[in-house]
Amino acid sequence: MGNFSVITEFLLLEFSSMRELQVLHALLFLLIYLAALMGNLLTIAAIITEPHLHSPMYFFLSNLSLLDTCTISVTLPKFIVNSLSGTQSLSLLGCAAQIFFSLFFSATELALLVAMSYDRFVAICHPLHYGIIMTPARCVWAAAGSWLSGLIYSAVHTGNMFRLPFSGSNVIRQFFCDVPHVLKVSASDVFHAEFVLIVASLCFLLCCFAFLIASYARIFCSVLRIPSMEGRHKAISTCSPQLMILMLFLISVMIAVLKDTSYSSPIENLLIAMVYTILPPFMNPIIYSLRNHNITVAMGCQYIVFGWLAQHLQYEESHSSH
Repeated sequence: MGNFSVITEFLLLEFSSMRELQVLHALLFLLIYLAALMGNLLTIAAIITEPHLHSPMYFFLSNLSLLDTCTISVTLPKFIVNSLSGTQSLSLLGCAAQIFFSLFFSATELALLVAMSYDRFVAICHPLHYGIIMTPARCVWAAAGSWLSGLIYSAVHTGNMFRLPFSGSNVIRQFFCDVPHVLKVSASDVFHAEFVLIVASLCFLLCCFAFLIASYARIFCSVLRIPSMEGRHKAISTCSPQLMILMLFLISVMIAVLKDTSYSSPIENLLIAMVYTILPPFMNPIIYSLRNHNITVAMGCQYIVFGWLAQHLQYEESHSSH
């Protein structure tokens, strides 16, 4: 008991001991962060301002873009600040906040992908009843339910993980706080309780995946029954971005859960962390802009408008100074 000490901060993994590499590393990820923010915010602005994008599919897409903006903002800014400052410490409260918001946004995104798959199922398999089934009120309730389910899921897990003080090692072999690495340094009682929650979560995830597989299987069966090739291509093009985003989300989750990074090198840990924390928020706007002509046009218009406003403000400032 004399050696007992309560942990108040954690030490994260250091990318490199060379100061030049730390700064270069921070600048690189700052550019990635700004690009992801710009892509997702432009998508949200385009959907809000363009009246012809006010439909259930784009409503769910705007929620997804907001989730991606929040997801990449949970870990990457702190990651960049630590690299620039040369410090690797993170407070216990900051670690709890990272885990809470990471679980919150990830669970919400999964629930939202389920809602988006149902929207495409109704649009392709029951097109005559689409306006009756996917009403604006039901879309709002589906999105609100996704956010609420993610909040409850995250609160239960985070509250259970941090209900007891940490008294072991405070070294986390990752660049941010995530569930597997924090569990390795938690108390044994917390680990067993969290194991039960994880098993229950896996059962829920399997149900979600079964619903997703069933929805897209019905969609492809309906598409194959369309007589014209043009009709098939149009139907596939409306759901292919959601399917690509779903596959990217599933791959990132599988890598995050199955890969053990305890004895991996810092570069391997960085690459693994990028797959499930940075890649989906960065790639989702690209997927939609490449696969959806309406989004591409609307985002281009938003970029032109923002550029015109910036030039106009610069002109006003220079004119007022003279």
